[in-house]
Amino acid sequence: MFSIAIQQQKYKTYILSDEIAGSQLEVVPERGGMITRWRIQGQELLYLDTERFAHPDLSVRGGIPILFPICGNLPENTYTYNGQTYTLKQHGFARDLPWQVTEQVTHEKARLTLVLNSNEQTRAVYPFEFQLAFTYELQDNTLEIRQNYQNLSSTPLPFSMGFHPYFVISDKNHLEFVIPSNEYQDQRTKEISPFHGNFDFGLDEIDVAFKQLTSQSASVVDNNRKLRLTLDYGKEYPILVFWTIKGKDFYCLEPWSAPRNALNTGEHLTVLDPGTSYQASVKLTANFF
Repeated sequence: MFSIAIQQQKYKTYILSDEIAGSQLEVVPERGGMITRWRIQGQELLYLDTERFAHPDLSVRGGIPILFPICGNLPENTYTYNGQTYTLKQHGFARDLPWQVTEQVTHEKARLTLVLNSNEQTRAVYPFEFQLAFTYELQDNTLEIRQNYQNLSSTPLPFSMGFHPYFVISDKNHLEFVIPSNEYQDQRTKEISPFHGNFDFGLDEIDVAFKQLTSQSASVVDNNRKLRLTLDYGKEYPILVFWTIKGKDFYCLEPWSAPRNALNTGEHLTVLDPGTSYQASVKLTANFF
């Protein structure tokens, strides 16, 4: 049995439930349209910094923020289009703006669709007309995020897209990684290193990009919790980013469609013709063993 309830917490929160599986998903449209919690049988899967979440002027650290129209940051937070320079902060604006709920379905799965339209605020930093429609689907122990990107401009629409899931973890030393690549690039130094399935969690920060992916699936096993998280992504996402900070109870495994600064360099940039749309999908599965 599936249901969608609405609770007025700090923000209006939509709670999607698969009651037989004991799976629950919380979505907050006005806080970047983001998923803030995901629980299976009472077990929390996502990290959330509740203090930052409660402060509307701060970007949320936790849940599953949406990255659009860029992933990562731009040099000096700027890019040039048609000879004009624009300022766009890290990961873009979709994760900070209110989204609108357009559809709720509880037949065969719990499904919630949210929309973000271009507006005066977005046009000031990104001079295009667009509509994003994201559908969150919860069934059993699986969460799928279906995305539709639509160009409503009379000019081509350049963008990159991604997600920034924060997974909760008490001891990173119990993690095992299956990532379909044998090398990664440090996002700060640009140094490329071989990957043998583990990281040095003694470092203050790890911020690396896997750019040579050989399949559309990656997984992380938390042997402490007996939990395997599997991330499946379409070929629209040729990059996986891993990020964590020492002393913080989270790690992030992020599907990106393009690397940092793609809006300036054009590398892996998605460009939509006027009046066309583009679909993508990301799926997360949690299995306790």
